[in-house]
Order: sequence, then C-alpha cells, then structure tokens
Amino acid sequence: MNTMNIVTIIASWSIPVLIVTIPLVAYFRKVPVYECFIDGAKDGFQSAIQIIPHLVGMMVAISVFRESGALAIVVDGFGIITQWLSIPEEVVPLGLLRPISGTGSLAYVTDLMKVHGPDSLVSQIGATIQGSSDTTLYVLTVYFGAIGIERTRYALKVGLLSDLAGFVASVYICMWLFK
Repeated sequence: MNTMNIVTIIASWSIPVLIVTIPLVAYFRKVPVYECFIDGAKDGFQSAIQIIPHLVGMMVAISVFRESGALAIVVDGFGIITQWLSIPEEVVPLGLLRPISGTGSLAYVTDLMKVHGPDSLVSQIGATIQGSSDTTLYVLTVYFGAIGIERTRYALKVGLLSDLAGFVASVYICMWLFK
C-alpha cells in the first residue's frame, strides 16, 4: 500500500469516526449531550455579539492591506528567498495572507485551483497551507479583543511561527507526496 492510499483512507474515515465516537463516549459517561450543546450555543451567541466590533475593524484593515497594493509589495520582496528554497511563487501570497484573513486566503486558494486546476501541485500545496495554518492575527484581534486581553505576551510570536512551520511543512510534504 503506497503513501497516497494511506492518506486517502485516513482522510475519508477520520470525520465519520469522530462523529460516531464523541456521542458514544458522552453517552457512556452519562453526559447530557443535548443540554451541553444548548448551553454552548447560548454562550456562542453572546460571544458573537461581543466579537462583531473587533471583526469589522479587522476586515477593514485587511481590505486596506490588500487593496493598497501592500500585499503585492511584500510578496515581491520575498521572491529571491522563495526561489532559492524552491517554493512555488504562486503560493507565497497565501503564506502571507493566511495569518491575516481566512476568507481572503480561501478566495486565493479557490483562484489557484481555477487557474492551475485542482490536481496541480500548486493547488494541492495551497489547499494544504489553508488547512495547516490559522488566521493568527484575526484570532488575536477578535478573540483577545472580545474578552479584553491587552497584553498577548507570546501569542503573536508563537502563532506566526506556527503559521510559518505549517507553510514550510505544507510545501515540502506536498512536493514529496505529489511530485
């Protein structure tokens, strides 16, 4: 069995196994699943109301960054380094956009798939980056702002370092698996 078949099997069975396992474990532990769900939904609604002002501010900042051309300037600055590391230049904007905006990075991945085809190496790398990194700046701005945390200590450094690790790992693992 080759590596691709193992990855396909794991990918196709992981979600169904989780969907069955979690309620079963809750049932055997006598956890009132529905009541817990309703309590969580109430808390989630309250959190959503608190997050809205921070969300609007972050979305405006992201739009200004992209529309002003600052993103293109930053991407051009990384050109020599990414070429030396054999990183496809098409995925560099995604590596910069993903920590800022989930919606913007998803739109970029969709565009990669339209231009290069969904089975191309660039699209596979883009999809893997999308799944293996997070919207760090968005999370810090919105969620820390919603609960009033002003000093984030190491959260920004660790989050961005994790995004970088996810980006680099995505590129080289995809090049190893799909090339």
